[in-house]
Amino acid sequence: MNHNQQSIEGKHDDDTQLTEFLSSLMDYTPTIPDELVEHYIAKSGFQCPDVRLTRLVAVATQKFVAEVASDALQHCKARQSAIVKDKRDKQQKDKRLILTMEDLSKALREYGVNVKHQEYFADSPSTGMDPASRDE
Repeated sequence: MNHNQQSIEGKHDDDTQLTEFLSSLMDYTPTIPDELVEHYIAKSGFQCPDVRLTRLVAVATQKFVAEVASDALQHCKARQSAIVKDKRDKQQKDKRLILTMEDLSKALREYGVNVKHQEYFADSPSTGMDPASRDE
């Protein structure tokens, strides 16, 4: 068997796997609804009536979000373990992890997404409003 025959057979195997994968997307219901994906695809100027492509984008998006969330969790654990080491003499009763914008920003930065957020966030929608105009 020469090199050309091997590459043709390899390409045929790849095409077969791709076809099988795309057909499996028809039976798969992604976490991100098709309508939402179609909205953002259309908003970006791309139109494709093939639902398989829509689901492929949904699966890729789902994978990206899961990886960012996992990385942010690792940043959160590292940050909170550093806090515990600084305060060894005090027993920490609350073992909950608190994800911050800083954790999320660090995780997104690894993927080339730079997040700029305000220095301070309001505690409630009425913060900073004139007291006379509040509905409280």
